[in-house]
Amino acid sequence: MSNYFDTSIEFVKGIGPQRAKLLGEELSVFTYNDLLQYYPFRYEDRTRFYKIGELNESLPSVQFVATLVNMQVVGVGRRARLVATAKDDSGRIELVWFKGVSWMAKKLQPGVNYLIFGKPTKYGSKLNIAHPEMDVLTKGNSTGGKLLPVYSTTEKLKAKYIDSKAISKFIAGLIQPALPHVKESIPPEVVHRLKLMPKAEAIYHIHFPQNAQTLEKARFRLKFEELFYVQMQLLSLKSGRSKKYKGKVYDNSGLLTRFYNEHLPFELTEAQKRVIKEIYKDMKSGIQMNRLLQGDVGSGKTIVAFICMLIAIGGGSQAAMMAPTEILAEQHYEGLKPFAKAMGLQIAKLTGSTKTSERKKLHIALETGVLNIIVGTHALLEEKVKFNELGLAIVDEQHRFGVAQRSKLWSKNEDLFPHVLVMTATPIPRTLAMTLYGDLDVSVIDELPAGRKPIKTIHYYDSHRLKVNGFIKKQIEEGRQVYIVYPLIEESEKMDMKGLTDGYESTRRAFPEYHVSIVHGRMKSEDKAFEMERFVKGETHIMVATTVIEVGVNVPNASVMVIENAERFGLAQLHQLRGRVGRGSDQSYCILMTDVKLSADARTRISTMVKTNNGFEIADTDLKLRGPGDLMGTQQSGVLDLKLADLAKDAAILKLARDTASQLLSEDAELAKPEHHPLKLHLQKLRQSRVNWSSIS
Repeated sequence: MSNYFDTSIEFVKGIGPQRAKLLGEELSVFTYNDLLQYYPFRYEDRTRFYKIGELNESLPSVQFVATLVNMQVVGVGRRARLVATAKDDSGRIELVWFKGVSWMAKKLQPGVNYLIFGKPTKYGSKLNIAHPEMDVLTKGNSTGGKLLPVYSTTEKLKAKYIDSKAISKFIAGLIQPALPHVKESIPPEVVHRLKLMPKAEAIYHIHFPQNAQTLEKARFRLKFEELFYVQMQLLSLKSGRSKKYKGKVYDNSGLLTRFYNEHLPFELTEAQKRVIKEIYKDMKSGIQMNRLLQGDVGSGKTIVAFICMLIAIGGGSQAAMMAPTEILAEQHYEGLKPFAKAMGLQIAKLTGSTKTSERKKLHIALETGVLNIIVGTHALLEEKVKFNELGLAIVDEQHRFGVAQRSKLWSKNEDLFPHVLVMTATPIPRTLAMTLYGDLDVSVIDELPAGRKPIKTIHYYDSHRLKVNGFIKKQIEEGRQVYIVYPLIEESEKMDMKGLTDGYESTRRAFPEYHVSIVHGRMKSEDKAFEMERFVKGETHIMVATTVIEVGVNVPNASVMVIENAERFGLAQLHQLRGRVGRGSDQSYCILMTDVKLSADARTRISTMVKTNNGFEIADTDLKLRGPGDLMGTQQSGVLDLKLADLAKDAAILKLARDTASQLLSEDAELAKPEHHPLKLHLQKLRQSRVNWSSIS
């Protein structure tokens, strides 16, 4: 869209400077462009007229034509209400107003024909409509036949008489003069092939649709366009990056073969083998790898990570693994150490609590290349940390790191970017992965190692507490260990700490013969580590904790996870917590404890958990419940600034947009053809307002 659309909305008929200021503050609507893209969130069906005799309380809001026969004010002062009767040839209905009584009484006139719109409800045995919309019947409104747009507004705007109707009026005043300025930026060939409604028409019909069919076509066109631009950006960045960023070629598989033949502790799953092949192919291609590795909790990502490190080390480089917390870094370090030792490789750990004297030795060992593998937290990003040659950077649970933080790791080499493997145990729905990580290649480990039994998930209400305690006792007698997790929500930290300490005390009372430990986020890291260590060694039988233990703790002997107030957790978090058990070969259990009163969303979350162990199914349900904005801190990406498209519902349109973008770029990667010029200009404009995410992720 040209500069015309950057004009301030104060020049729209009926707005002016004061209202423009208010609309900017309340709705972030500043320009013609913002106003035209302020889409309705629903539509009222005014396409048909009802008769009063047809009305019943099960109908939504309806419209009908009737004559006002009488009206009176009933009650006095604050209890006053206006009651009127309207009739047509099929019957009568009562209309009631509790607010603006005197104003309405002056406005309405008995004996006049009105177009009435409202929701029929039953009061006693009679039907009535509270606060209906009343318009005097005219030639203009007597034909009906409209879907009326409804726009979101705020209390502050309503107080200044800017309601949905007013917003609709502003848009109606702008839309006719604006449409000739609307330019197509999607290539004509694509518009024609996909039978897309022209852009100007789509903008008109999203606001003022003639009927359900034109609305559907307008929505499809605008959703497709949004997703098409996102995919064009991601895919052109991806192809640009593969040209721009050269990667070191690692084609020496000697270490890898030796590890396979002499030290592999168990048979890899087919999924693990497939992923390793994909990564090896990337690392010997000469182009910098940027790959996302998704694997559900317990799917064996650590061994895959180690095998990939061997590819880099075999080529004379070093490998680094960065985790978001000390506990997780410690665990990765402990998991990788035996493999490194077996292969005669030097491995070390660097976190915030590493002592200064140790740090100095580590820095020298890294810079001289004596150290092959380093595992750490944000501490790896410090300026002082220099590598001889970093060949592979692995980032675990990457959504916990900001973009700028991660980019520091990539710039540790002078000449070549290291290959990058981003790992996550948060299963990401395919639609979201395509949008959020569209510029990364995605590998998925979608099967669990042999011998793992699926975790049984059971839902109990608080009233079943004794039964649950009996079950825990039985499990401990059989030699197992138990987690009991309490929610922790920042706003009410005091209350939650009380919940946790009360829970700890009641657990000790319920199990006096067993050792109980407690872990929460406000403890010093050495105290936390001490308690964790005791649990790992089996010195304590029950660990009462907050979600500190959500990511990465590995205790094969812990076979029961009890989640208190499970309704207060999100689905992804419940799934992560459940993954803390089921690490050994014993049958494991996840028990969800809730109050009897549950919201509809909470019920869906709990029943999804009971029904499936599949992280991707869970992620899809989570996306439908929460929308993409909440998942995995996606707001920082800037990619998901979608006005109409919904990743949970529009997977088919997203796929079409991605395929179309991919085909277009394969035919004209530089968008050099004359017919692609408008598209190229539009993408350049979009890029100026966005972070170049791809080059640093």
